[in-house]
Parts: sequence; structure tokens; C-alpha cells
Amino acid sequence: MKNTNTTVTASSKLDRKTIERNRRIHMKALCFKLVSIIPSKYLKPTKDMLSQQDQLDLAATYIKHLRERIEKLKGEKEQVMKMMRTTQTNNGIFSIDSDLPLLEIKELGSGIEVMLISGVNKNFMLYEVIGVLEEEGAEVVTANFSTVDNKIFYTVHAQVKISRVGVEPTRVYQKLQELIAPLESW
Repeated sequence: MKNTNTTVTASSKLDRKTIERNRRIHMKALCFKLVSIIPSKYLKPTKDMLSQQDQLDLAATYIKHLRERIEKLKGEKEQVMKMMRTTQTNNGIFSIDSDLPLLEIKELGSGIEVMLISGVNKNFMLYEVIGVLEEEGAEVVTANFSTVDNKIFYTVHAQVKISRVGVEPTRVYQKLQELIAPLESW
């Protein structure tokens, strides 16, 4: 009888050890996965040289940085939305819809960002904007739009197909202005 109890106790100890070893392996894999999604510019020494605690601290710092960035961007968005809704003048408040569509182009190193704001009744086809970018030697990476109140916000990110040639933002701006110019007469 003692023999059976000893076997059961030894077996349960082995099961606990196996479960604990599997848990540690799983946690190590999760930590590695967490660190692998942190951009390399935030990893000062190589991630192989960091202890697991250092990796977790680094991930927590990066998450805190992202939260701060989100809050900052939300604040900027609110400011822009306030400016877009109304503009103060001496005669009172008037809607900015008359100034639509709006076009802004930002050069981002080897890429370009196009932001368009149009009214719901002054709509155009997004594929035409993408066509202009591709004609000028850019390849569209992302294209998004959202509707807020009576405005449609378009954001297109593109990168240069051939780095030697590049993309001329002023030419892109002129072509897009020609594309949206008929909308201003609506």
C-alpha cells in the first residue's frame, strides 16, 4: 500500500513540474513575441542582451509612449475639428464648407501623404487620386477615408517606386488641384 502512495505522490510531483516548465516556456515565448513588435529604435542594446524583466520594462515604456502619442493626436484632431466646424469673423460665425475641398500634401522621406477634405455633396472618386499618384511614380501603401458631420476626410500614403526618380510633390499637388477644381464650382 505504501508503494502505491509513493508512486501517486511522485507522479503528481512530476506532473506539477511539467506543468510549471510548460508555463515558463509559454511565458518566455510571450515575452519574446512582445519584444519582437517593439520598433528597433526603442531597443537601445540588442534585445538578446536584455533580461526578461528589462524586456518587460521596455515594453511598458513603449506602451506608455504610444498612449501619450494617442492622447496628443486626439487633442490635435479635436482642434482641427473645431477649426473645421466654424471660423470666427467680425460678422459672426460661418460654416467653412464653402472652402472645401481642401488639399494638403506632406513629403515623408521616400514617401508622400495626401490629405483631402471634401463635403459630402462635393464628392470625387478616390481611384482618381490614386491614379495621379501612380502616374507620378508613387505606389499607394494605404488609403483611408472617414466621414464626420458633412465632410469626408481622405488620407493616402504612398511611397516612391524608384528611389532614384522620386516623386515631385509640387507636380502631384498641381495635378490633384486640377482634379478637384471642378468640385469647387459646385
